[in-house]
Amino acid sequence: MEKFKFVTEYELRASPKMLFPYISTASGLSQWFANKVNTMPEQRFDFQWDNESHIARQVSMRQNKGVRFEFLDTDENGSDNNYVDFRVDQSELTQSTFLRIIDYSSTTDEDELRDLWDGLMDKLKEIVGS
Repeated sequence: MEKFKFVTEYELRASPKMLFPYISTASGLSQWFANKVNTMPEQRFDFQWDNESHIARQVSMRQNKGVRFEFLDTDENGSDNNYVDFRVDQSELTQSTFLRIIDYSSTTDEDELRDLWDGLMDKLKEIVGS
C-alpha cells in the first residue's frame, strides 16, 4: 500500500514548555488528538478514535522539542509503519512557537488531511489559549 507524507506547521501562542505535555502525554493528547489515550508498558500508547484502538510506540522524544509515535502493525512487514511526528520550534527573532506535524499514513488526500489537522489544531489552540 502506498504511503503519503503530509507535513504542516501551525503557529501557537504558547511556550514550548507549556505546549509539550499536550503532544507527549496520554492526558494531553486525549484533550485534542484522540478520543482517549492510554499509556501501556514499553513506551506504547493506545490511541482510540471512533471506538477503535490503535497501538503506537513512542519511538523518540526530546523534552520540549518533539515526539514521534509509530503505529504498530500498519505495514505488512513492519518496516514502513504509519507515524505521526510532532516538532516544537521557537523563532529566536519573534519568540513565536511553531508546531510542525508530519503525518505519514496511507491517507493520500492532502485536502482531507489539511482539514483534519486544521480541526485538531483549532481544538489545541483553544486549550492553550492561542
